[in-house]
Amino acid sequence: MLPRAVATVSAAALGHNLTQLAARSGTKLLLPVKADAYGHGARIVAAVAAAHPAVWGLAVATPQEAAEIAALDLGKPVTLLTPPAPEEVPELVALGVRLPVGSLEEVERLPKGAVAHLKVDTGMNRLGARPARAIEIGHRLAARGQLEGVYTHFATADEEDLSFAREQLARFRTVLAALPPVLAHCANGGGVLSFGALDGMNLARPGLASYGFAPPHLRPVLPLRPVMTLRARVTQRHTAHPGETISYGALWQATRETEVAVVGMGYADGYPRNATQKASVLIGGERRPVLGRICMDQCMVDVTGLEVAVGDWAELWGEGEITVRDVAAWGGTIEYEVLTGIGRRVERALA
Repeated sequence: MLPRAVATVSAAALGHNLTQLAARSGTKLLLPVKADAYGHGARIVAAVAAAHPAVWGLAVATPQEAAEIAALDLGKPVTLLTPPAPEEVPELVALGVRLPVGSLEEVERLPKGAVAHLKVDTGMNRLGARPARAIEIGHRLAARGQLEGVYTHFATADEEDLSFAREQLARFRTVLAALPPVLAHCANGGGVLSFGALDGMNLARPGLASYGFAPPHLRPVLPLRPVMTLRARVTQRHTAHPGETISYGALWQATRETEVAVVGMGYADGYPRNATQKASVLIGGERRPVLGRICMDQCMVDVTGLEVAVGDWAELWGEGEITVRDVAAWGGTIEYEVLTGIGRRVERALA
């Protein structure tokens, strides 16, 4: 079957971003490929990233993701960032997955051969052990020969006010100072862009920045490139006459003869319904508005005066005139949510 919608990943753009972020951080990268590589396709991104000299390893959020990426056998360490269930640990260890540890109980459950990254809660109040307990756990892991890394996560590194992030960094450094030398990582994309190289850190974990996006005040720091272009096919073309309405709720009414292209992309595919009455796409060489309410499986576009036929492509976002940032703004959300919301019906491809 022909693909109805395709999200194309640019290997060149991804490689460019990884190079820029590694240079900025002064470290190798532990690249997050969780949530299907932020919607880009984990298998595709992992394969490209594994061949990049700046990438130390790949980070995931769930045991299922860890097993999928480890099974690719790409020659790079796979690190799980959130705790697995006890019964999942043996299989993950057999696959060589680095495991997160945030309690003494988790230490005692580690089988022989397990490799651990100690999670320190420096203020996110989400996962991990607070600094004093983390030091105790770290010494226990080191005594067992299982401590490879120590990590924390910034809560505000992408904000303009970095005072709390600096507090977190200071707390993290107290833990590192009390432990033997290990891999240390704390900087997400905001951390890399805000702080640059951080003394004592030898890995960084830039997520969304690796895929080409940063908060407005940090965009000038590095020339990041959006990695994904999303296109969908025209499935029908017809005419709406003056006075006729389009889509649910009859929100849009034609005031003239309007040529309409139905595009096979809707909110079930990740195109936000809240972008209704604001969205536009690139089609037939022009930027044209989406008409009426975005549907589950499709949206309608004004193509009056354009040479557009069934089977032609509409670009919903890419590296050019319309980006994920625009679509997120129309939908009243953030780039993370739009990208990770891309559905399984959208084919992923590499360019």
